[in-house]
Amino acid sequence: MLDYRAEFDAEVTLDGGGELRARGFRLNIPHADVTESEITALLVAALAPQRVERAAVSDVRIIAEPHPPADTEAERVRFVDLSHVITAGMVTSPGLPGPEITPHLTRLASRGVYAPGTEFAIDRISMLGNTGTYLDSPYHRYADGADLAGLPLERLAGLPAVVVRAVGDDRGVTAEMLAHVTVAGRAVLLHTGGDRHWATPGYAIDAPYLTADGAQLLVDRGAALVGIDAVNIDDVSPSAAGERPAHTLLLAAGIPVVEHLTNLRELPPLGARFTATPPRVAGFGAFPVRAFATVPAEEPE
Repeated sequence: MLDYRAEFDAEVTLDGGGELRARGFRLNIPHADVTESEITALLVAALAPQRVERAAVSDVRIIAEPHPPADTEAERVRFVDLSHVITAGMVTSPGLPGPEITPHLTRLASRGVYAPGTEFAIDRISMLGNTGTYLDSPYHRYADGADLAGLPLERLAGLPAVVVRAVGDDRGVTAEMLAHVTVAGRAVLLHTGGDRHWATPGYAIDAPYLTADGAQLLVDRGAALVGIDAVNIDDVSPSAAGERPAHTLLLAAGIPVVEHLTNLRELPPLGARFTATPPRVAGFGAFPVRAFATVPAEEPE
């Protein structure tokens, strides 16, 4: 396992006066394919509470170093499942067909194929990519965007997570609600409570969503991935007239989107690591994932 660091030169203008210039500045980064804008966002976050008016980086070099050996005691974690169970005929989004799960080879029929006492079940599933808890790749929205096979694992696995509590009367998660959240290089998980209506007719009615200005803020500040525990990252009510600004902005920036999460209430605001990995399917934009988080385990008393 490797850790990644960026080494770069930087020029920073502070809000209210003052400038900083650095050569060979080093910063931990979450994955090897970070962009200069993401590194800039990480630099701004590292300088907090200083407020930055302008920041620019140059001569970026990515350094890969072996991860230090794990300390068994320090690395104890508990796993939190954040996915819905997929069952035959289930409805993920109203109006879309549910999965069909059928046997290809039953255990009984397999007894005539294998040696005595040996039997297997081979099953078939026919479903939309948008089934259960799933991930959208840029290809879902853009013909020239990265498909499922083109997403690097560094964008999907072991990401430091920040959980944004947005459970309340306001449906839209806005830029104002995200303004004080450090998102650079992180999986931003929007805990809206929408999952409490899962598998009911109310799941898609007045559902929570990420607003356009909220999505733009996450793009500008270098979020690595964005997830929500609701029917869609966008507003799908009739008043939205089919517009999908959150998908449009996030996927254009190469930021994967995970929809239909659940159980986010079990995660702390900071400290968890998030994973949501689909299979490597070429020419495919969205697919179910086993989304989960690891959280540092509490020390036994």
